[in-house]
Amino acid sequence: MAFLDEITGSTGKKTRLYRLLYLYGPGRGKALFLPIDQGLEHGPRDFFANPESADPEFQLKVAVEGGFSGIVFQPGLAMKYMRDYAGLVPLILKINGKTNVPSDEEAFSSLTATVEDAVRLGADAVGYTLYVGSPAQDRDFAQFREVRREAERLGMPVIVWAYPRGRDIEAKGGKNSLYAVEYAARVALELGADMVKVNIPVLDRDRAHELPQPYNELVMEISLEEAMKRVVGAAGKIPVIIAGGGKVDDDELLRRARICVKAGAVGFIFGRNIWQRPFLEALEMAQRLKEILLED
Repeated sequence: MAFLDEITGSTGKKTRLYRLLYLYGPGRGKALFLPIDQGLEHGPRDFFANPESADPEFQLKVAVEGGFSGIVFQPGLAMKYMRDYAGLVPLILKINGKTNVPSDEEAFSSLTATVEDAVRLGADAVGYTLYVGSPAQDRDFAQFREVRREAERLGMPVIVWAYPRGRDIEAKGGKNSLYAVEYAARVALELGADMVKVNIPVLDRDRAHELPQPYNELVMEISLEEAMKRVVGAAGKIPVIIAGGGKVDDDELLRRARICVKAGAVGFIFGRNIWQRPFLEALEMAQRLKEILLED
């Protein structure tokens, strides 16, 4: 439990992290989370691939029977659906969010709940989206400061969705470049996250000329595993969990998952790649991901 030994702050925070990383899911310090915040972030279109998934009961059953470390809900879903599953799967309460209707040029994710709400709902962590590089990041940093302060007071871990966004990021190689993703991981560490969620960087060599030095040269020669090691290293003492993004081919998903674990990531937070498929197939994929996490 080397990571937990590094935790500063309350016993409550350490207890909640222990539940997420050791008592539920794959255990042994690894995590497999199931996010269902896409209804707010993307709208109902994400449920078209599997109409059953529009009902949060579907994801809850997948999370319980699939042995997930936790499920991610916005407050409305947590209030209306978690009661019958209390104690069966940990809750991570997402406390900010936005729709994808406005442009991402000045991306900002406003609060939708409080840390106090998370305590009342029995959550084991809160999730916070931080848009690194957005022109609105000054408001974002200030908002996060208050969330971190309240989380420390109440013994609640904070998982940061560290997402590069905004027109300036797009002008410097894009939101999924190694430069952007590595920077985002470091920002989460600097600002006091307890865990960080990042995307897998895309090594787009055709856009290398847009990247700041020395990334413009580095991206021409680095492998994906080496890039992921840089991202994990940038997060320092905080665990890194990997976002799944849009649904991809199963073999490619598992290939990327293995690369991330070898690079030092402690878990996955895969949504659409799990619940945009029939129930039994979702459970099968969850099992395969847990096996990858425990391979080492």
